[in-house]
Amino acid sequence: MTNPTSGYITDNRNLTGKGSPNLFFDIENSVLFERNPENIAYLLSSTQMPAMIGGSIANLRMSKGFIREPHWHPNAWELTYLVSGSVTIGILDPTTNNVLTFNLAKSGETVFIPMGYWHWIAANSDNTQLLLFFNNDQFQTQEGSTMLTKTPLDVYQQAYNINPRVMKKALEPIEGTSGVVIGPPSENIVTNKQP
Repeated sequence: MTNPTSGYITDNRNLTGKGSPNLFFDIENSVLFERNPENIAYLLSSTQMPAMIGGSIANLRMSKGFIREPHWHPNAWELTYLVSGSVTIGILDPTTNNVLTFNLAKSGETVFIPMGYWHWIAANSDNTQLLLFFNNDQFQTQEGSTMLTKTPLDVYQQAYNINPRVMKKALEPIEGTSGVVIGPPSENIVTNKQP
């Protein structure tokens, strides 16, 4: 159920009430997803800070070889800001069906991702940190792994002529997850150690 007061507001009506609003929160007290200590996402939204109507921020940290799985946000755009490290951001432009690729390697570089655009973020170095800004205080995310595993197997046969047994086998590494979020699945992780 969505909060009827969430979304975008043009003034400070979210600050009305008794006393001063809570204007401080440590984002590291709100883990959105944790793969391991080096691959973690923190979230600050109106859930953590009720006065923060109209926007959210995520702090995404990743190490080399990990990827923020392909996904889209049906109710918010995203502005991705590189704090440290380096990443490749891929975006599928639905108007042209072209994949746009952006390599961020310098702190302060940003990429804007329009609402509803399929996108992913791959870490090219260890100690990568990104701030992700959203224009909705309760933004939604549709994970690619969820879309793939929740689609009935016979649909793959009907739509793409993929044998359901082959597709079931292909989806086994992500089956039963609530979204990979930061991938790849555990058994497929490439070690970051130099030869």
